[in-house]
Amino acid sequence: MYTVIPSMDAIGGEVSPGAASISAGEERSYWRWSKNDFFPEPSFRNWGAYRAALSRTGPRLRDRLLHRSTDAAELLALPRRSEHDLRRCLSWWDLAWLGFGSVVGTGIFVITGQEARFAAGPAIPLSYAAAGLSALLSSFVYAEFASDVPSAGGSFSYLRIELGEFLAYLAAANILLEALVGAAGVARSWTSYFATLLGREPDSLRIHAPALAAGFDLLDPIAVVVLIACSSVSIFGTRGTSTLNWITSLLSVAVIGFIIVAGFIHADPANLAPFFPNGAKGVFEAAAVVYWAYTGFDMVATMAEETRNPARDVPLGLVGSMSAITVMYCVMALVLVMMQRFDQLDPNAAYAVAFSAAGMKWAKYLVALGALKGMTTGLLVGALGQGRYTTQIARAHMIPPYFALVHPKTGTPVYATLLVTISSACIAFFSSLDVLATVSSISTLFIFALVALALLVRRYYNREVTPRANLFKLVFFLAVIIASSVGVSASWNSNPKGWVGYAITMPLWFLSTLGLAVFVPQQRAPKVWGVPLVPWLPSLSIATNVFLMGSLGYEAYVRFGICTAVMLVYYVLVGLHATYDAAHEENDTEAIKVEACSSERVM
Repeated sequence: MYTVIPSMDAIGGEVSPGAASISAGEERSYWRWSKNDFFPEPSFRNWGAYRAALSRTGPRLRDRLLHRSTDAAELLALPRRSEHDLRRCLSWWDLAWLGFGSVVGTGIFVITGQEARFAAGPAIPLSYAAAGLSALLSSFVYAEFASDVPSAGGSFSYLRIELGEFLAYLAAANILLEALVGAAGVARSWTSYFATLLGREPDSLRIHAPALAAGFDLLDPIAVVVLIACSSVSIFGTRGTSTLNWITSLLSVAVIGFIIVAGFIHADPANLAPFFPNGAKGVFEAAAVVYWAYTGFDMVATMAEETRNPARDVPLGLVGSMSAITVMYCVMALVLVMMQRFDQLDPNAAYAVAFSAAGMKWAKYLVALGALKGMTTGLLVGALGQGRYTTQIARAHMIPPYFALVHPKTGTPVYATLLVTISSACIAFFSSLDVLATVSSISTLFIFALVALALLVRRYYNREVTPRANLFKLVFFLAVIIASSVGVSASWNSNPKGWVGYAITMPLWFLSTLGLAVFVPQQRAPKVWGVPLVPWLPSLSIATNVFLMGSLGYEAYVRFGICTAVMLVYYVLVGLHATYDAAHEENDTEAIKVEACSSERVM
């Protein structure tokens, strides 16, 4: 049941469309799609209002650049914009299996063969170890944030609180890019493994369109069907999806156990030579791409709003699952390159083809079935997490708030899930796996580095307590940490065998982190669970993520730059004005409430 709470615009006789909230009154249908549902802000009321808003872009931009959210806003104010609550129904057991389901199958079955063949060679386990270390550091950071701020927005909410709205927007846009591209990549790999299961070539079920550019000329309708099916399941309820995930994940455990045991039985140590065909540079280039295999863990953080006891359950589920997955990935990668020479691996369905080459033709069907199941649960859990990310972003009005609405019966964000699914399906229909993996990896690494930076800001800065002198010290040390991390990455990529660059940048990183630990007192302690060895582990997380970003190829940065430019254009033309109106309307509403309470007391 809903009414409209008047904002300042209502005082002049017109009710602001963005001020709707739940209360007793006229009931509104969930299935609605008017202009005011998509663009309720005053800046988009008509073309004249929009032109006026554009003329005030400068002052509004200054206002939003300086704005930082609060824990209370992310946990209390924004969820009210969904009109109904997400249901708290998950435990640490659910979160651990959601982490397993979202990660395993998303990358290990998809890009291990590709990166072992073309980049790392038999040293691919080291690539997974390097990427896993960075991911594990990030999981510590996410666990602390999710314990303190159990919001559906995950990293978007964390950055909005600590680094401000503009950086949060860039993160939000990259979160959506990662979600769309990641889901599309897994769905296309699903088609490859399904073809292998049928005894056909990996691309045989795709439609060749020679008129399109290379990398976009193999159309994949099966990937579209798979994406729609998985999102449909997630829409009908979080608890049911979680139960289905952990029950079916037992099949993945059985298949992985078979791969490891049978793989070592048919392993040939001679296949490990040459171990570094492309040197250490190939190992780290592969690490930057296989990082994609770990990206699902951040989905667990988005489920914190639906967790019964997030302060306890999120760290247990997140850190526990990531530690086990990192070890498992390294062992599975080692098995693959010992079964078959790296230059003979199939880049699309490496494990299935490797077992076939080892004389176990029947085993390739079991591996393909396990991979299909792993990728299916990855898409299933991804649909849950991506829908929650999108919901919180819409609650902040960075995209139309229509996508923030939660269905009253299912307790799930139906519109947000459909938005991500339809967009992913369009990408999956056209784009090849190698194009998708590099775009997704750079977005992920960028976000994880920002979240680690945000944790240092959270620990060392409290806007109401921190003296200005300590703030200047904090900014200085953080700037040096970032600059030295970029310097290490640049030194490696420009001259891996040189020592001068490392002799300058690595001591700078160490001294700046030490300076932060010694000269800047911490202003805030974690509420329940905290990252150990602060500031060292978050600083190392920044350095490793930046280093892996630098290991990606030129094309990945071009794509990332183009996507970022498009994101900034959207922000200036739409997102800036929507968030400005939403924030100031909320302030006006609160002022009215305060004034009303004061009047009642006087009377």
